[in-house]
Amino acid sequence: MICCARRLASELEITSAIPILGMFDEDKAREVDIDCLGFTIAFEHRLEEKAPLHMGLALDRFELHLSEHYGDATPVSAIRLEGGDLGMFHAQSSKKKYKHYRDGIQSQDWGFDEISIQDPFGNRLIFTQPYQSVEGS
Repeated sequence: MICCARRLASELEITSAIPILGMFDEDKAREVDIDCLGFTIAFEHRLEEKAPLHMGLALDRFELHLSEHYGDATPVSAIRLEGGDLGMFHAQSSKKKYKHYRDGIQSQDWGFDEISIQDPFGNRLIFTQPYQSVEGS
């Protein structure tokens, strides 16, 4: 069965994976992901007017879905996002003065600088980049 599934998956030519994080308050999700972090809304979907929201977000080439639907996502998840200029990202996001985000850039023993931001639902977005090599070191 595993061999068959592997063969079928390779025939799909998968080009990306889009994580889904759980959310429980639409306004708080917008405050963190859009107002503070700079994501843009790709789409919003509800089955009907008062139904739970499923929202697609984009930040550069990264896509993220947030869902209020029960069972769509495991709460308290973490996603690592590698790339870009972490220093510039930190400077821009710090200017927005989001009340639950005051962390700086952390240099990790495994060779990466990171900014870890926890949303109001327990999910963490870890923005990361390899240490910048210093000439002559």
